[in-house]
Amino acid sequence: MPQPQKSPGFAAVLSFFIPGLGQIYNGQIMKGLIYIVLASFFGFLTVFLIGYILYPLFWIYNLYDAYNTAKRYNERSGYY
Repeated sequence: MPQPQKSPGFAAVLSFFIPGLGQIYNGQIMKGLIYIVLASFFGFLTVFLIGYILYPLFWIYNLYDAYNTAKRYNERSGYY
């Protein structure tokens, strides 16, 4: 039975709003939960100013990871 296709764009949009949600959508539950915790931690670090550098870098990587993970999932499932 074929597995449902994942939308890379939708995964990136989910991660845009809540970092880690795109990973959860892709089936990587633990990775998504870790990303949510990391995003919270980096958000807290904005109190100490270093978060203003770390959070955007993490957020961009999070979007990249969600998009590419969905693409790889589809390639392994034979959709592309």
